[in-house]
Amino acid sequence: MRLVIQRVGKASVEIAGELYSSIGRGLLILVGVAEGDTPADVEWLAAKTAAMRIFPDENGVMNRSLIDIAGEALAVSQFTLTASTRKGNRPSYIHAAGHDVAVPLYEMYCARLSALLGREVARGVFGADMQVSLVNDGPVTIIIDSRLRE
Repeated sequence: MRLVIQRVGKASVEIAGELYSSIGRGLLILVGVAEGDTPADVEWLAAKTAAMRIFPDENGVMNRSLIDIAGEALAVSQFTLTASTRKGNRPSYIHAAGHDVAVPLYEMYCARLSALLGREVARGVFGADMQVSLVNDGPVTIIIDSRLRE
């Protein structure tokens, strides 16, 4: 699994011109699920997301986690994070997990992160055409790939 985590002042998802979900200060998390990803990847990434120290402390040093600041989270599925761009100019998504694998792992990630944060994680709609808006705070953007944890 691959995540793109953005520290935000606020973020939202619109579907068909209607607001679907929104958050204030916290993290916008784009979630890409690849073939071969497992619940172990979900556990590791959820724990990493909740505990990552990318929010400023009283001295302006990135020393606080999403848990520490009681921040919000918005998780949006994004299969394009699995793109291979090695050949040609058209990305290949051959390594993206199919719906039968990706949907349960995305839902599991959201549920596990919710449990760790003690609050519901806002979501997009898997497979929907979404318009995602954000105010990137910093900007701070982190990429985490569960296959690179060892």
